[in-house]
Parts: sequence; structure tokens; C-alpha cells
Amino acid sequence: MPATALLDDPQKHLSLEELAGEHGSAGDDAALSELLVSIRRHLHRNPEVGMQEHETSHFIRETLASYGLDVHGPVAETGCWVDIEGSAHGSANGRSAGPRVGYRADIDALPMQDAKSVSYHSRNDGVAHLCGHDAHAAVAVGVALLLHARRARLPGGARVFFQPNEESVPSGAPLMIEEGVLDGLEAVYAMHAAPGLEAGRYGLKTGPVTAASDQFEATVRGQGSGHSARPHEGVDTVWLAHQIIQSFYQLAGRISDARHPAVLTVCRMAGSSAHNVIPPAASFGGTLRTIDAEDRTFLREKMRRVAEETAALHGGSADLDLVIGAPPVVNDERAVETARQAVTERFGEEAVYDIPKTSMGAEDFAYYLREVPGALIRVGTQSGPDTRYPLHDTRFDLDEGVLAPTARLMADLLETRLREG
Repeated sequence: MPATALLDDPQKHLSLEELAGEHGSAGDDAALSELLVSIRRHLHRNPEVGMQEHETSHFIRETLASYGLDVHGPVAETGCWVDIEGSAHGSANGRSAGPRVGYRADIDALPMQDAKSVSYHSRNDGVAHLCGHDAHAAVAVGVALLLHARRARLPGGARVFFQPNEESVPSGAPLMIEEGVLDGLEAVYAMHAAPGLEAGRYGLKTGPVTAASDQFEATVRGQGSGHSARPHEGVDTVWLAHQIIQSFYQLAGRISDARHPAVLTVCRMAGSSAHNVIPPAASFGGTLRTIDAEDRTFLREKMRRVAEETAALHGGSADLDLVIGAPPVVNDERAVETARQAVTERFGEEAVYDIPKTSMGAEDFAYYLREVPGALIRVGTQSGPDTRYPLHDTRFDLDEGVLAPTARLMADLLETRLREG
């Protein structure tokens, strides 16, 4: 796919030099913004859920290749990466002689309906980019192009990589790590859209930024009468499931340390399809979110014990399946300070927002940070009523004016880290 096919006006050609102008002029930003908005809108129109991002991955690979970058992939089914080899300190066997840093973008969409009335509305029924991953991918393409244009002055190498399946458990980050995406990297960065933060500001925090998130599914079984008029003749599995849920909700802050954030939420329940039948089995599922590692282990063990013993007390049985999700994102202090420097130099001190509290959301970027120091940066995307909806809302959208400036910022950040050594 030629680069010109990425633009709404296929007759207009944008060279790498036009896109990557380093003078900060309105023309430079307009050229880069035009491309990144076009990429973001293409991805928004054509979303794909985790591990099915085949067309998404193909589009990204072809876009990068059309600007002369050598793309490695697909890897981990639908992921890919590009390496930019700086030559300021020389090279050997095609690789930069200096340090190496990485930048990650996730590319999957959510199994949700797009409720917006916009020209770039999702064309795929029941699938939509409502967590900003289309913007993450567009920015990462911009980062790769900018670094490619700067390669003669880069004192090291950079890897920009595109990861599948951030939203589901098990997620795509461990698969990318198995493919060797972190090999040789000394630091790694990523962004996440933040609709609660005004456009033009960047949220930074050292230490825990997000929580760990584990999924659970409980099934309660019983024997006896299934008639709603005679629940005493058997085991009322729906009532029993309710008792277990109520006991679960007592764990966080009662059994675990109340000073440690923990959120246990049931989001799904299933029982009989009839109004007058007590089902032989009832089920429910949800998430457990923690920050402290000991709390995470302790609460999982308590949940299993509560489910089994509560069910047994009332003559039933219960099985609890736990799917271990991502650990907390823990930002490295040096990585955050380098990001602060980059934001301040490009946009001024007022663009920095110091995040006061850890989010109880989850992000599988955490897996990379267990191996390599780095930071997840929140990017403000709100600029009015249409961009104020939260992540995972069917009306979620963002201010596309942040795409080009954020790509320049992230390219600055990686270059600064390379110069630090």
C-alpha cells in the first residue's frame, strides 16, 4: 500500500522530510498531523479485537515500509516492530554502537459498539476502538518516522513496536517478550490516552501507576428440586451465588489491609432462563484488582476458600477459576524524570501533570517493566464535550490535535534517553 493511500486526499504526497520537519513550524506540524489523523481514522473505521488484528498489523507494516523502514513481523501472531539505527556514534554490522531504547503501542480494539456519529465511525459491528489504541498506534508510527528522519544524529538505536491483545487475559505483552522484543533494550516507554486530562498535558508518576488485574469465574452447583415454589427441597444455587458474592465484597478492606487499595467487582451473572426454575448451576465472574503483591496472593486464596466453604455450608459446591492477569505498572524514577525533562523542554512546565493517585485500571505494559526500566505516560485527550467520555464508553473519542505533538514529544524522549546513555 503506497503512503499516499493513507491520506483522505490520495493525490497528495507527503515526503518523510515534510512529515519530520524539525523546525516546529505550522507547516511541519500540519503535515505530520494530517498523516497521523488519517492513520488513526483508518484504524478507527476498521477495528479488530485482540489476536485478530491481521488487517491492522498489515496496514501498520505497509505504512512503515512505504517510508523506507525495515519492518520485522508479523510476530506474536499480529505484532511487529521496526529498528532505527542511529549513526552518530558509528555502527557495526548494521547496528548502532550506542545504547538502545524502546517504544510500545497496543493495537487491539474492544468488543463493543461504536455509538458516535462521526465520519470515521467503526465499520465492524460490535467492535470499536474505545480505549485509544488507534491513537496509540498512530502516534507510534509518527515516532518511528521522526526517529528514522533523525537517525544520522541519534547516538544509539530505537525499537518501536506494535503489540496485539492488550485488552484480554492472557494478553499480548508476554508473547512479544517471548519473541525477543526487549532484547538489548535499556529502557522502554509507552503512552495511554487520558480523557480525564485536558489536551496538551502529560501525566507523570513514579512508582505504581496501575493495579494488577486478575479475572475470576465462579460456578455454584446443587442438587434437588428446581421449582421456585420449593427452594427448601434442594439447593438454591442463585441464592448461594449471591451469598458468595456478598462474602467476596467483605474481603477488601476487612480481611485485607484497608490501607492498601483493592477492588473486587462482579460484572457478570448467569442462572436459569426461566422465571420459575432454580437452575442446577449458577455462575458469576469479575475482576480482582490490587497493587500490593501480598494482597494479591492473599485475596485470591481467600476467595477460593470463601466460595468452597460457603457452598459446602449450604449443601452445594463451588469452583473458582482464576486467570492471572497483568501485574501493576511500576514506573522507574529515572525514566519519569527523563520524560519530565522532555515534556518541559518542548511544551513548558505547565504541560506536566503530576498524577496524585494510582489508577485501579490495568495495563499489560507492566510485563515489559518487570524486565526493563521505563514509564507509562498519560496523554491528555480532552478538549470539549465530545472528548470527555471515559475509556471503554461507547461514545469515547479524543482530540486528534494531540497526535502530532505527542509523536514529536515521544521521539524527543527516546532521543534524550539515548543521549543520557
